[in-house]
Amino acid sequence: MNDPTPQFTAGDVEVLKRETPFQGFFRLDRLHLRHRLFEGGWSGTMQRELFVRPPAAAVLPYDPQRGEILMVEQFRVGALDWRDTPWCLELIAGLADKEGEPVADLVRREAREEAGVEIGEMKRVAHYMPSPGGSNERLQVFVGRADLSNAGGVHGVVEENEDIRVVVRPVSEVEALLRSGRVDNAASLITLQWLLLYRDTLDREWGAAS
Repeated sequence: MNDPTPQFTAGDVEVLKRETPFQGFFRLDRLHLRHRLFEGGWSGTMQRELFVRPPAAAVLPYDPQRGEILMVEQFRVGALDWRDTPWCLELIAGLADKEGEPVADLVRREAREEAGVEIGEMKRVAHYMPSPGGSNERLQVFVGRADLSNAGGVHGVVEENEDIRVVVRPVSEVEALLRSGRVDNAASLITLQWLLLYRDTLDREWGAAS
């Protein structure tokens, strides 16, 4: 049975005016626009603020030989007002702010800077928009093969005031970590749950120790 609902594209949105009231590390745009309606015709003109960010990528290093994962802990200003601690446990991540840099190179560079580890093979977990109601950010998340035998310590780019602590945990603790509520950012939740589902397949591909 055919779905009679219209299938809209970006061409069904008319941007009447676009301003940039703020440009800093990130950018804020103000748009006046209208769009087509499911039942026909056009919406009224509306104003929307858009938080503009470059695309980003994140990776969960996984050592199939040791059965360990690596996460990082660092201060996050967005968690300052509602969490008991603004230090968040999360994936290694970075913005695609170097023109022409392939996403695989971005992920590997961030892994060296934030955790001092080298990433080998990678599996893409998801490519999604964290908050399309107000931001154009797009995030790709991966699981990356890594040797975690010497992983640890505090890392980061000093000039960027990064102070990043490496946290290595047995993959057997992932389910308990998810239940604990300690991990509460989307990229980490998605990737850890993916690893729970596909770990056996990944171990066969990457030759985990028996």
